[in-house]
Formats: sequence, C-alpha cells, structure tokens
Amino acid sequence: MAIAKAERLMNLALCLMNTRRPVSKRELRESIEAYHEIGSDDAFNRMFERDKDDLRELGLIIETVESVDGDVGYLARRDRNRLPEIALDAEEAAALSLAAKVWQQARLAEAASGALQKLRAAGVPFEDTQSALEPRIPTPEPAFEPLMVATRERRAVSFDYRKANAVRPESRQVEPWALECWRGHWYLAGWDRDRGAVRVFRLSRISGKVRSRGGAFGAPVPDHVDVRAAVASWAGEGATATARIRLRRDSGYPLRAKAVTSEPIDAVWDELEIPYGHGLDAWLVEFGPDVVVLEPAELRADVVDRLRAVAKD
Repeated sequence: MAIAKAERLMNLALCLMNTRRPVSKRELRESIEAYHEIGSDDAFNRMFERDKDDLRELGLIIETVESVDGDVGYLARRDRNRLPEIALDAEEAAALSLAAKVWQQARLAEAASGALQKLRAAGVPFEDTQSALEPRIPTPEPAFEPLMVATRERRAVSFDYRKANAVRPESRQVEPWALECWRGHWYLAGWDRDRGAVRVFRLSRISGKVRSRGGAFGAPVPDHVDVRAAVASWAGEGATATARIRLRRDSGYPLRAKAVTSEPIDAVWDELEIPYGHGLDAWLVEFGPDVVVLEPAELRADVVDRLRAVAKD
C-alpha cells in the first residue's frame, strides 16, 4: 500500500513538473495509471486532493491556475522547485554527519541516512571517520513515534497516563506541542484539554496506544516550547526558595528524593523541606491526603484551591 502511494505521488509530481501549461484534473486522471482504478468521481477527487496536499507538505510548490474559460489547472514550475546550490564547509558537514548518527529509532535512522545520501550526491564532502564518541538518543517508549507524528502534524491525541503516585492510569486528551529528551527520559509538552492548562508528560508513564483525536487545536501553540525548562520548573529544579510539608510515612518517595531535610514527627508523619519552584502546588496535589503544606502560606493556599476545584468536579 505504501509503495503504491509513493509511486502515485511520484507520477503526479512528474506530470506537474514536466509540462509547460497547467494540467486539469481530468488530464491527470487520464495520464496517471493509478487513477484509472478509481471508479467514482468523488473518490478520485478526494484522492487527488490528498495527494496534492501530501506533495505540498513534502515541499513541492504547486500552482493553481484558472483560465479565462474558468477551467482550473495545476502546474509545478521547475524554477520554483529547484533548490539553491548547497555549500557546506568541513565543520558544518561533520556536524550534520554526527547528528545523523544520533538516532537509534528505525524511522528516524532511515530518514537521516537518506538525507546524507542526497547531500553526498550534491557534492557535500562527508568523511566516514570513526570517532571515540558515538552519541545515541534512545527512544524505547512505544508512544514516541505516534506522538512525534502528531506533534509534527498538529493533531490532538488521547492516551492513558499514570502519574507518579497513582495506582491506575487516567485518560488524558492533549494537544501536543513538542517532545524533548532530558536526563535520559522523553517528555511531551502540550495543552491538556480536560484540565485546561499546560502539562508535561513523561513518555514512560504512558500506557496503551496513543489515539488521534479530531478537531483543531483549542489553545494557541507558543512560538517556542522549552520542554526541558518546563520539566525542570515542575520538579523544582533551580528553585531559590524552599517549602515545608508534612508527608505521611512510607509515601511520597519522589518528594523524599528531592528533600533538603527530613525529620520524623511521630509514628505517622515526617516533616520535609523541599525546593519550591513553579508548579510545585500541582505536583503536591497529586499526593492527595498524604501531604500537608505547612509553609509558605501562598503555596498552602494554592494547594487548597486546587483540592477544592477537584472536589467540585
């Protein structure tokens, strides 16, 4: 199926680029063998529009030209679809070659290899040198590939997500913005439709399949999404203040791992001092009745407000 579509797109691109005048849909249907098998006009029109959009997404500039008689034709002029000469110095070529070696995931490895082959064909001087450093970015999570595609195509997704302290996963509907690897783990940043707020998700906590959702994005996508900074701030990294909390014994191990100090209060509770950064209130709420915020007062108020909002729902 994939080979048939690739061949059909190639034939359509060749027809559009090897003509000096706009070509109508009827002429294209008669010229391209794959379109002969399409029975109804509606089915052909839908396939043609999808093929045209796919070619444009791949970078082909297709002009739509309307004649004086009202007929519509299509044309891909060669002068508008010709890349300028590629000129890279030795350091730039080495950087690209090193970047192509990074990916271990099969689909990205194939794309990177193909890109290098095209650049070599264009005369870019790549050297196959062996280095003591062999960088790798592993992508073991099954959710990585569908989320990468959804992020690129701006499609909302839903998946089951298990929070750090949760026993069972919850269903989440997310508008994905960006993926980033930080400290050996992959994270997704995006807009959580159910909670109406920006959220960061660790891919290793996604269970089951990532499912595509319909509809346009409801929240504006920022020009730049710094996933690493969002994860760091969510975890209290780089915080300049601290908060005091009481934590139920034998619970909240992620909080204990970040504690500056920890002292037992009685047989049930421990008192901890933890870094206080942006997003700490949302993180503490996830631990439910196992956490009591002592200070600062604004953090306590934020946690109480969040708990009240959850209780209303």
